[in-house]
Amino acid sequence: MGLLVAASGIISPPIALALGILFGFTVEHPFPSESSSLAKLLLQISVIALGFGMNLKQVVHAGRSGFMYTAISISAAIAFGLLLGKLLRIGGKASFLITAGTAICGGSAIAAIAPITDASEEEISVSMGTVFVLNSIALLIFPAIGYALHLSQNQFGLWAALAIHDTSSVVGAAAKYGNEALAIGTTVKLARALWIVPVSLLTALFMARLTGKARGSGAGVQVKVPWFILFFCVAAAINTYVPRFGSTYGTLSHLGKIGLTATLFLIGTSLSPRTVRQVGVRPFLQGVALWIVVACISLFFIYRGFISI
Repeated sequence: MGLLVAASGIISPPIALALGILFGFTVEHPFPSESSSLAKLLLQISVIALGFGMNLKQVVHAGRSGFMYTAISISAAIAFGLLLGKLLRIGGKASFLITAGTAICGGSAIAAIAPITDASEEEISVSMGTVFVLNSIALLIFPAIGYALHLSQNQFGLWAALAIHDTSSVVGAAAKYGNEALAIGTTVKLARALWIVPVSLLTALFMARLTGKARGSGAGVQVKVPWFILFFCVAAAINTYVPRFGSTYGTLSHLGKIGLTATLFLIGTSLSPRTVRQVGVRPFLQGVALWIVVACISLFFIYRGFISI
């Protein structure tokens, strides 16, 4: 019943995740293995479908002027996030998922990278939950901070794109600030989201080497190619260069969002008091600390005029 509600499109991803967690905390899961397999498949299909909502021309135009500082900011955020995870002694894949989500584009990055790392549903759930909580906070406080500091439309749109996790939340916050902020925030965030592809491929290569070391052999290790990421790129290219079926692409992108919402419900059902004790609260603390650092540093550089579009 809960899965049908999540797949209906009438509830948002954070609510779907919350309902799934509520189920996991109150009911013993009757089909844990089947749910896990379905969640993994839905996750990959949803990422591919979301590609139909991306216009590569807009992404390239927005990313051309800001390519260098986007690369630097993503690299710095990943490096600091992993260091923070090590200092907090966070085991498993949760630290990397939260770091990637904060550095790139929140839930979409986590959805893309999680299958590559073979992260557990508990780790995915904690990572997604952290991102969605911070997204909700950003929607409330970012416009207020922007007005208090008298940020221009350009400045606020850029800051929202760099410091808010998910594209939907960037759109929500920027729309409250103004049309120019919305246009800049959306295009810069889409350019940033495209970094999912190289980060996913590098993650696949790292996981292959890690597996090889665990087996005691550094040679002959096969890279687990994330084919769904390649199909994601194909979907984005089709949407951009074959525009005659635009309405169909919009439908597919919408279905991808619904699929991701249903996936979050399934992932949430895997979380229980026992798994929370196993994962701990430190991943959430890492996510909060990393987000605050990224938001403050990006705001400082934008406010001082060191970063602009």
